[in-house]
Amino acid sequence: MSSEVLDRLLIRKLASQLGVQPGQVSAAVSLLDEGATVPFISRYRKEMTGSLDEVQIAAVRDGIELLRSMEQRRTFILETIEGQGKLTDELRTRIEAAETMLQLEDLYLPYKPKRKTRATVAREKGLEPLALMLLEQTNFDVDAEAAKYIDASKEVNDADEALDGARDILAEMFSEDATAREALRKLFRDEALVRSRVVAGKEEAGEKFRDYFEWDEKLMQCPSHRMLAMRRGENEGVLMLDMAPDADHAIDLLEKQFVKARNKAAEHVKAAIAGSYKRLLQPSLETEFRQLTKEAADIKAIEVFAQNLRELLLASPLGQKAILAIDPGFRTGCKVVALDRQGKLLDNDVIFPHQSTREKQQAEDTLFRMLAKHHIEAIAIGNGTAGRETEEFVRSIAELPKEIVVVMVNESGASIYSASDVAREEFPTHDLTVRGAVSIGRRLADPLAELVKIDPKSIGVGQYQHDVDQPMLKKKLDEVVESCVNGVGVELNTASKQLLAYVSGIGPALAKNIVEHRNENGPFRSRKDLLDVPRLGDKAFEQAAGFLRIRGGKHPLDSSAVHPESYHIVEQMAKDLGCELADLLRDKEQRKKIELKKYVTDTVGLPTLTDILAELDKPGRDPRKEFEVFKFEEGVSEIKHLREGMRLPGIVTNVTNFGAFVDIGVHQDGLVHISQLADTFVDDPNRVVKAGQKVMVTVVEVDEKRKRIALSMKGEKPAAKTTPAKPQVKPVQPAAGKKKDKGNDWQDQLEALKNKLK
Repeated sequence: MSSEVLDRLLIRKLASQLGVQPGQVSAAVSLLDEGATVPFISRYRKEMTGSLDEVQIAAVRDGIELLRSMEQRRTFILETIEGQGKLTDELRTRIEAAETMLQLEDLYLPYKPKRKTRATVAREKGLEPLALMLLEQTNFDVDAEAAKYIDASKEVNDADEALDGARDILAEMFSEDATAREALRKLFRDEALVRSRVVAGKEEAGEKFRDYFEWDEKLMQCPSHRMLAMRRGENEGVLMLDMAPDADHAIDLLEKQFVKARNKAAEHVKAAIAGSYKRLLQPSLETEFRQLTKEAADIKAIEVFAQNLRELLLASPLGQKAILAIDPGFRTGCKVVALDRQGKLLDNDVIFPHQSTREKQQAEDTLFRMLAKHHIEAIAIGNGTAGRETEEFVRSIAELPKEIVVVMVNESGASIYSASDVAREEFPTHDLTVRGAVSIGRRLADPLAELVKIDPKSIGVGQYQHDVDQPMLKKKLDEVVESCVNGVGVELNTASKQLLAYVSGIGPALAKNIVEHRNENGPFRSRKDLLDVPRLGDKAFEQAAGFLRIRGGKHPLDSSAVHPESYHIVEQMAKDLGCELADLLRDKEQRKKIELKKYVTDTVGLPTLTDILAELDKPGRDPRKEFEVFKFEEGVSEIKHLREGMRLPGIVTNVTNFGAFVDIGVHQDGLVHISQLADTFVDDPNRVVKAGQKVMVTVVEVDEKRKRIALSMKGEKPAAKTTPAKPQVKPVQPAAGKKKDKGNDWQDQLEALKNKLK
């Protein structure tokens, strides 16, 4: 079968899986194979793909990769078995009809090269004919037949040894039978339990895993966070885990398949079945299901991380303001920096407002000097140690102009940035504290532009992020950052190379070249000037240009999301209306006169034209929501200030499968358990809250010693989400009549999740 024919078959299969047309998948696959990025295809090639969105295109990309790799494996298996001279027509048909990688591997298992086993040793002793006679289960004298195989030279000293070897051969045959493995796999899915027990003597050292010292649960209904917690306990040597169904039930299933008589030979077959299950099948399938459930838990945890990260990256920016940023501290003081409207460091100092009256007055004097000198418009204060106390100090200054907004900023990861190569390169002569304060200030101005400089795992919104598959996590988080950066757009003349690296088609090397070219030649005046950047060719320009902005550039559309390849369309619109292009951008009444159908061609359809017209209404406008000033409850800055029943404002810092963590300004986030998120049943916390969302909570319980705060959002009206919801792949629905398990039915959801993250 030619690769073209095979790809067509795969495309039809993938289209059926995703519920879209084969032509849409085919177009997306062609564009991806040509090097087009997901953001570019979804934004600028809608006619070709039938307006597939980012999630669908990513699913096409991952799906075709998975199917192609499966076909490569299928070809390898067929060629290997054929090379052994064992490929029958029936086996070829079964291999070609296999729908999953597991089915393929089951069929290949008997022919797979293997290390020396008890069965291979028995075969070397010439005992396979005896094993096959036992398998037939006819009426014959088993002991007499076994005695024929006694051969001291082959270390078969008596009939019992011959029968032992024959049973070893049968045990391996049963373990490699594809039908038997699939039947047991179904039993594992339906009935297996995950059992967790504490390792003797580890009770005290493993106190944090106490909930799992004696725990049983249906394996396929175990929530991802619980699975990851138990596996962490196992990895730390505190817990012992096993995952299996009832052994008697499993052996009964195998006997129904392989036992076909009631005689002495059948008794040996039964013994071989019991040995096969306990020694080979159960460990093999437990390993398989450990991997399956770990993968499912990883996927779920990574998806939670990705959703939180998206919300933080798309948080509302304050915008271009002159900012005074404070990295608070008690003993070492508060580092203060002044940033101009472009985020450039202008000044820095240290104040000690928490040590004495004299130093507090000096701190006020320093702040006023910097406020006046640099025409400060906003003050950003890190929310770490001494954050609330510093905020109260700043707000208590009577002479502070009311027009200057004071904002607490989440500083998670700022210390990582301040010690990074990126920060050292940008501020080689400043210490860590100055760099950290700069990061806090820039986060207020533009969270996205600053957070891309930090490893997403360090931002503090994950769930067991160090336990999940790290390459899968990195791939997904990079995709989220890329999606956010391209969705917002990047100002070409001010963007850092870290931000530019996430622009469609650019990457780290070209981003570095762009910044160096900008430094040597001055600001870009036109998008076309990008072609002067070393190693930036036509393909990279095509992929990147629409996502880059140039304020005040030569062409009026350079500040918009209209791609340069479509400039001629807008110019023709202006010409047809008898006005200048700049007039068309300014005059809404002129734009109302545009008849889009007039500009439809073979390559440009209404989806692109509609996007262009929408962009002309708001060229280059930031799609993120307007910034809203948030303020914690006055007088509540430490956990000791909390009382049950208090109703407080807070900011969601992290959303997990079991609830949401909320910062209420006491240096310790409180937990709103999933059962306390709303007055109605909640199966997914992300449906109710998002990271960065402003909420009202009620204090339910305070454990000051263990620094645990239980909160509730019951009785509160849902707050508006901070960013638009990201389209999600719809979860697979349960079969008719089947009760769904509160969002934890892995069997239903794993395939849908794999489409998103595999």
